[in-house]
Amino acid sequence: MPRTVDEGRRAELLDRIVDYVAEIGLADLSLRPLAKAVGSSPRVLLYYFKSKEDLVVAILTRAGERQRELFMKLPKDATSYEVTMRAAWRLVSAPKQEAIFRLFFETYGLALQNRKRFARFLGTVVESWLTYLEQPALRDGYSRKDARAIATIMIAGFRGFLLDLCTTRDRKRIDRAVELWIKALDSIEPPGA
Repeated sequence: MPRTVDEGRRAELLDRIVDYVAEIGLADLSLRPLAKAVGSSPRVLLYYFKSKEDLVVAILTRAGERQRELFMKLPKDATSYEVTMRAAWRLVSAPKQEAIFRLFFETYGLALQNRKRFARFLGTVVESWLTYLEQPALRDGYSRKDARAIATIMIAGFRGFLLDLCTTRDRKRIDRAVELWIKALDSIEPPGA
């Protein structure tokens, strides 16, 4: 009779793996050094994740969950997009988040070069965020077309600013640019105006 996977142990191991991969990168990931770094063995990794490709999928899925968890910390009673977007920027641009966003940008680049290998990542990397970010605009009465356009502006802005921050670490310049961008977002005409 096959043993059942201890999901708690798997989740704990996966979090250690994501932390490690966020620091060293995904491109040259090898099971033996990974296992050693997280206090495991290649055999145990394959027991929990079946194959290296399944492990990569699990890493990317968990990294995406961590990004979404950040947004769950946003104020629920914000009076404007400006308040929400400023709080979101503070959360995602915190220095402790840099490694996970470096992993995100590395994966994005790898995925654009190898669409077949990273098909699942590419299938969700934009669409899942559009669906999530368009909801407030839909609730405010914007048409679906305009709500998705607003969500697109938010995705492009956050990703662009984060990429710049990971590259240059010029927080003062980028924070100022974010402030101007937020003010521009807040000036989008409300529905029916």
